[in-house]
Amino acid sequence: METNDARDRIFARIRAAQGRPTRPSAGEREAVADYLARHPQGPRPAVAVDLAEAFLAQAQRMASTVDRVARMDEVPAATVRFLDNLNLVHRAVAWDALGPLPWQAAGLAVECRPPVREVEADHDHGDLVGITGCFCAIAETGSLMLLSGPATFASAALLPETHVAVVPRSRIVAGLEDAFALVRSERGELPRATNIISGPSRTGDIEQTIVLGAHGPYRVHVILVDEA
Repeated sequence: METNDARDRIFARIRAAQGRPTRPSAGEREAVADYLARHPQGPRPAVAVDLAEAFLAQAQRMASTVDRVARMDEVPAATVRFLDNLNLVHRAVAWDALGPLPWQAAGLAVECRPPVREVEADHDHGDLVGITGCFCAIAETGSLMLLSGPATFASAALLPETHVAVVPRSRIVAGLEDAFALVRSERGELPRATNIISGPSRTGDIEQTIVLGAHGPYRVHVILVDEA
């Protein structure tokens, strides 16, 4: 069953128990938008003068590595430099929108599909590198916001050991509040999954020792693109 359908059925049962129509009316949506517009915000830190520099600095504090290129067509070469520095494979899966970039010319084999998750996908043949874009990036926390969809599958960022994220400078916002405001203005409603990624996966559950890669990638590498 499609996950969105399951979510809609759950919400429909809740609304029915409240004596309301199955789907929200236009009036309900307008009331919510009006409340959000009038509701006072809590205190927030001062907005950085240069959002790009602030984002890169915070991303590094969250244990991401960063690079910066002028144009989108420079992303493949930058990705190969990063992989070579760590002696990683020149093979990756990526989001559909990134497919037209000159990966092959840079020496990187890229397939636009979700990562392989079958049992037979061992260390030598599994997808170890995932390349994604992002819906936006958050300067205050150095985080990436990813919205799931058929062409923006979250698994590319969560399953491979290494996640390379392509961030257009124009998609950097100041804070989390601005990120969700952007979702509402451009999408209208949240998708099936919204992921906020702040550096590599980590845990300190065992003896309060930080371990990377516990629930996701060991590495997050951000490539900031100035032109976009």
